[in-house]
Amino acid sequence: MDEVRQEAASLPTKEQVLEALKVVYDPEIPVNVVDLGLVYDVEVHENGVVDVTMTLTAIGCPAQDMVKADAEMAVMRLPGVQGVNVEFVWTPPWTPEKMTEEGKRMLRMFGFNV
Repeated sequence: MDEVRQEAASLPTKEQVLEALKVVYDPEIPVNVVDLGLVYDVEVHENGVVDVTMTLTAIGCPAQDMVKADAEMAVMRLPGVQGVNVEFVWTPPWTPEKMTEEGKRMLRMFGFNV
């Protein structure tokens, strides 16, 4: 029982995973994937595997492989993570309304009207 508690304590929280993902950027938009609202869900499993469900701003985005690799690397840096699965979904589709207030603020700084 103590082993299970100790292992769980060494795993990152969902919030820590989201914070780690803030180094991942859409190459065409100067805002990270979390503040863009592209990360739909994060699940941290007891075995140290982290599942990230996310989307992109457009289906068929040519940067999908790069964003996936960047997300995997960012999460793998967290202590206790043994593996990362990034799954792209297209439902619900991304819209600017999914952005955080910080993401909208950053886009306005770059002259976007959001």
